[in-house]
Amino acid sequence: MIDVKAPRLRRALLAAFVSVSVAAPVTGAARPAAVPAPVPASLAPLRVATPEALAARYAASRDAIRAARRMAADHGDLRRAAMLRAMTDPGRRFLSFDGRDGGRAVEVFGDLPAAERIVVLVPGSDTSLDKYGLLRGGALRLWQALGDRSAVVAWLGYRTPTLTGLAVLTSGRAEEGAPALRAFVRELVAAKPAARVSLLCHSYGSVVCGLAAPGLDVERLILIASPGVPVEHAADLRTRAAVWAGRAGGDWIAHVPHIRLAALGFGADPVSPGFGARVFAAGDGGHSDYLKAGSLPLANIARIVSGQDPVEARSAA
Repeated sequence: MIDVKAPRLRRALLAAFVSVSVAAPVTGAARPAAVPAPVPASLAPLRVATPEALAARYAASRDAIRAARRMAADHGDLRRAAMLRAMTDPGRRFLSFDGRDGGRAVEVFGDLPAAERIVVLVPGSDTSLDKYGLLRGGALRLWQALGDRSAVVAWLGYRTPTLTGLAVLTSGRAEEGAPALRAFVRELVAAKPAARVSLLCHSYGSVVCGLAAPGLDVERLILIASPGVPVEHAADLRTRAAVWAGRAGGDWIAHVPHIRLAALGFGADPVSPGFGARVFAAGDGGHSDYLKAGSLPLANIARIVSGQDPVEARSAA
């Protein structure tokens, strides 16, 4: 991470950071005006991940989705209502749901009670209910790559910044989301103490994970497409987890300056040699291609989660 003191250099780097970050390819428009949704019922902590306990949690979340669907339909947002109707399919399993302010959703892929390996997938900027299909598709493909005795949890548990707003240039939303991620992981580990839990953090989600990491009882922390993390070295994350990092050759995030100026920026590049993460080959794809079917990064992430060495690995040492 660069310690910037000279005013001229500080101004130049600030201009570069803003111009590169704002000019980066935008995969979608700004989040539409908020669709009204009811306050969901409070859920008791999940103390055991038995089929019976999970069935009750899934049913409660399904009720919350149905209530949000009715309100969206009454508001005239038929697109949101149709999307929420699909979420109430009996085959889908949500640990929690909140349709307000862009939406929060935590969905399970796989048999959580039987899972020996669990991956919590933390998404980045511009992820909301209106774009939830991108997160869901990646989680589904990762679960399929991991195979039996595994589960993937798509954790849209925080208010992500949009790519067209200034919040995407600061860690403010990550600071809001980190306590929720920490609480969720601790609840999951307590409910599934024998499972091996990993965090997979994409883009701005890696900022959230970096802030949530200290003290978390996870085996692996995997950072992909990261704009930076708020520590100088992997050891400063204060986690027992093995820290891995990957960045694809065609990912525009490589051009975002890894600096922190006052409230702007995020910090160190986790794939840099000095950071100390285990760096794995992530192919030549773009920013949203890490969990693409048949891709090298998807295969390597699945291998890392399963305790195997990635292929074509290179060391950051």
